[in-house]
Amino acid sequence: MAPSWRDLEDSGAGEAAVLVPVPLHSTRERERGFNQAELLARGLSAMLARSRNTLAPRVEPRALRRTRATPPQTGLSLSARRENVRGVFAVSDPARVRDLVIVLVDDVMTTGATLSACASALKGAGAAAVLALTLARATPEFGDFVAGSKSAGVDDFAPPHP
Repeated sequence: MAPSWRDLEDSGAGEAAVLVPVPLHSTRERERGFNQAELLARGLSAMLARSRNTLAPRVEPRALRRTRATPPQTGLSLSARRENVRGVFAVSDPARVRDLVIVLVDDVMTTGATLSACASALKGAGAAAVLALTLARATPEFGDFVAGSKSAGVDDFAPPHP
């Protein structure tokens, strides 16, 4: 993730960016005892601070929350994944993201449905831009997924309603 962060900095977006991990629902986080996306975001921030001897990007683990529990995305079709996360994410305090460059952090991206739903909520709350960093990219094997096509964009999801 660090080389990708350096590319982000080279584009000028990294300096003012805030790391926002994709949240788990509170019941799932209690079961696991941790949020893997938050651990990745904190690890990236700490590594960047050590390697640069400067301030690291701020991690905002509570900027985004899940409004309801959802079944795991594993095994769902592309369209079912999109529907599964539609309207699930909300920004806890819009002032914490307004006019900022937000970098979503997650462990794995398969279709992009979760990241797009998160980005939609953040953009709806006034984020200046939303980018994403993931540790891995899974190759989806869905009948409704066309290789090389856009999997899902922020505009594919309706903005959250206040």
